[in-house]
Amino acid sequence: MRIRRTPIPEVLIIEPDLFGDERGFFMETWHAEKYAEQGLDVQFVQDNQSRSRRGVLRGLHYQLNQPQGKLVRVTAGRVFDVAVDIRRDSPTFGRWVGMELNDEDHRQFYVPPGFAHGFSVLSDSADFLYKCTDFYTPEDEHGILWNDPDIGIQWPGSDFLVSDKDSKNPLLKNMDEADLPRYEATGRN
Repeated sequence: MRIRRTPIPEVLIIEPDLFGDERGFFMETWHAEKYAEQGLDVQFVQDNQSRSRRGVLRGLHYQLNQPQGKLVRVTAGRVFDVAVDIRRDSPTFGRWVGMELNDEDHRQFYVPPGFAHGFSVLSDSADFLYKCTDFYTPEDEHGILWNDPDIGIQWPGSDFLVSDKDSKNPLLKNMDEADLPRYEATGRN
């Protein structure tokens, strides 16, 4: 397994070891000790799975009081996955990192607490799985508008299917500071 840092150092790309032959493949999708040795020393408390069809765009979501780090992957199909740094006073505030996740190379993407997260589906459908470092709390859910021009995410495709709720999220520049996570110099929130 190999972990690579992105231009936002807390956001990570994980390339798992894949063992395959004519019968199929095997890979470890999480091994606490091995991931910790590579710098991802977190505890996960909840696993989630969603299935979405082509063009669905979910996000940009975050929790404020119970921020969730997410280790995300795709088991069927392809998505474009995005992490946006919304930690006030962060040196990378408002910047984003995006990558394709798919069922062929099996890469994983770590979105740390304090980041907004979203994805769009590039294949006919996609199964999206993610491990969370804190529990989902509906009343703590917040969002940033998925197509905020100041953030400038370059979503591949067009004609996105966005929920009514997500289409009404505010622009980052209009957010009250109290509704944004705070940056801590250690990179942990």
